[in-house]
Amino acid sequence: MQIILLQDVKSLGKKGTVVKVNDSYGRNYIIPKKLGVEANPVNLNNLKLQNANAEKIENMKQESARSMKEKLSGKTIVLRIKTGKDGKTFGSVTGKEIAQAIMDELGLEVDKKKISIEEPIKTVGTHTVNVKLYKDIHTDITVKVEEA
Repeated sequence: MQIILLQDVKSLGKKGTVVKVNDSYGRNYIIPKKLGVEANPVNLNNLKLQNANAEKIENMKQESARSMKEKLSGKTIVLRIKTGKDGKTFGSVTGKEIAQAIMDELGLEVDKKKISIEEPIKTVGTHTVNVKLYKDIHTDITVKVEEA
């Protein structure tokens, strides 16, 4: 009997795959526990449509990330913060502050968790920050820290 898995099953495979199982195992365990459905033509067609839809959504996310990369790459973001003696800041510049500055200056929404700061920004000057937009799509932006 062939089954389309609706969830990951440790011994069989991942969600969305078609696997061959024993008839009793499929009818008495997999189907009643809603781990899978029988692989008939209707269910196979639904699986094909779901896979096509998932691929379309993935392509849209990648295209969105590429267009955001074009808008962000080479840009300089200016942050004005309070400083003490010798241009040292009180605390360090965080991803949240950088994300807010990107939103204010460029009008682009970037998740603060996607901003990776190599070493803490605690001084006035220019610093390079990496922004991860999608799986393999990332760009560097320049953050210019000035005294307020």
